[in-house]
Amino acid sequence: MADHKMKSEGSIESPRVEMLDGIVSLDKESQLQRGLKSRHIQFLALGGAIGTGLFVGSGGILAIVGPAPLWLAYLSMMFVVWVVMNIIAEMTTYLPLRGITLPYFTNRYVDGSLAFASGWNYWYAYAILVAAEASAGAILLDYWDTPVPAAVWITIILVVCLALNIIAVEVFGEAEFWFASIKLITIMGLLIVGIVIMAGGGPNHDAIGFRYWNNPGAFKEYIAEGGWGRFLAYWTAFVRAGFSFITSPELIGLAAGETVAPRRNVPKAARRFLYRLAVFYGISSLIIGAIVSSDDERLLSPESNANASPWVIGIQNAGIAGLNHVINGAILTSAWSAGNAFLYSGSRILYSLAATGQAPKIFAKTTRRGVPYAAVLATWAFGLLSYLNVSENGAQVFTWFMNISTISGFIAWIVVMITYLRFRSAMKFRGLLDTLPFRTIGQPYLTWFMLGLVSLLTLTNGFQVFAKGRWNYKDFLAAYITIPAFLLLYVGHKLWFRTPFVKPLEEIDVLTGKKEMDELCEADEEPVPKNFLQKIWFWIA
Repeated sequence: MADHKMKSEGSIESPRVEMLDGIVSLDKESQLQRGLKSRHIQFLALGGAIGTGLFVGSGGILAIVGPAPLWLAYLSMMFVVWVVMNIIAEMTTYLPLRGITLPYFTNRYVDGSLAFASGWNYWYAYAILVAAEASAGAILLDYWDTPVPAAVWITIILVVCLALNIIAVEVFGEAEFWFASIKLITIMGLLIVGIVIMAGGGPNHDAIGFRYWNNPGAFKEYIAEGGWGRFLAYWTAFVRAGFSFITSPELIGLAAGETVAPRRNVPKAARRFLYRLAVFYGISSLIIGAIVSSDDERLLSPESNANASPWVIGIQNAGIAGLNHVINGAILTSAWSAGNAFLYSGSRILYSLAATGQAPKIFAKTTRRGVPYAAVLATWAFGLLSYLNVSENGAQVFTWFMNISTISGFIAWIVVMITYLRFRSAMKFRGLLDTLPFRTIGQPYLTWFMLGLVSLLTLTNGFQVFAKGRWNYKDFLAAYITIPAFLLLYVGHKLWFRTPFVKPLEEIDVLTGKKEMDELCEADEEPVPKNFLQKIWFWIA
């Protein structure tokens, strides 16, 4: 294990970063900067989580399985995300090193080959999500039936995302804060409008309540009949709900190295993430199933090519004129925001891979303002796959992107949980477990449980293709091609470098960099609110 120490924050932190087989030097041209504030990273995580999965993808789930499985699936997935968020926050708060990402921790605590495969899997997931959000944005814009070709809308979305990511991390953080703010205001407004519609406060004065839970029903049996069919409906909704959350917990971990006062701001963001998701996803998914019938032909689903979100459909059904256009415009910004966040995250993963010798060195180059421009451009270029939407059915392309990226995200969560378990074991082995600056409840038992659950989700995500009469090789590949691709990266790297299966506990380094991070964070003083308004602002941000 390398015995070098990280320099303090004085001028340039970490002139050398540990890599798989040695040390790579980083000069001032290869350094990220700490330019993200507390409100930036909190809204970054929310911005990645609240995207087209909630606004558009939820309509597809509702159309297939009905309102009850939709609601239960989002509640279940929120629990998974809470555990993943907690363990990421524990590790990154302990060592919030600049420019270091989750695959770095995998290399440090588990195995270099697993880190290599995980890093490229992460990069692929984020890059394909940029394409997915651009594709979804084009679908939303087509709602207005404009004469502008879809390729033009995709170009505009991608160019704006590139501009916001290439200038400086402060510019990205500020843009993401305002993007996410629009989303939060939109969600709160939609929740109020949804409740009003349910109570009969719309122009048609039809108090629908939970009518659609009775007719056509709370559950749509899926593949089978009876209780088994209802369970399969819930399970497929559970898998599909993963798209809304995939890689969003990692956004806080990725941003920790560019965050001001990381040991104060990362735990704060992690703690506030769950209850905000509970409001936005838990209540939203319940209202969506109440204001829109699962039989509505306009829902985005494999059986329908409609280009409106369930929120817009519900507002139209209630007879509210004009608001649907405002809501669709706000939803469009959510696609932009999510794509913006995913481009940032993908570029930082690629930067970290290059900095640790697992990707070409050019991707570790940064501008004078600390932006890894080569990594940003490479990740953005992968987003050009969204142009497939020009010649293919928009809903089908979106579903493909969703399926492929979802499984990449599930695999990433599995690796994160394995990494955390080894990290915790190493800390316990050295008697340092009590020194963690941020600890969460239920560990490591919740992580073991979630490791089994997410592994099961990964293996069964495409179960419907094995049902009688449902075989489709395209759906099979979309559901499972990521698994052999990940194994190929892992096994290939393992055979090439002849690395051990897993690092022994006594060889796991949990100390390098800790002293410097302690010194960095000791100098941080938490701001004290001077008045009531500042108290409210500090609570929000």
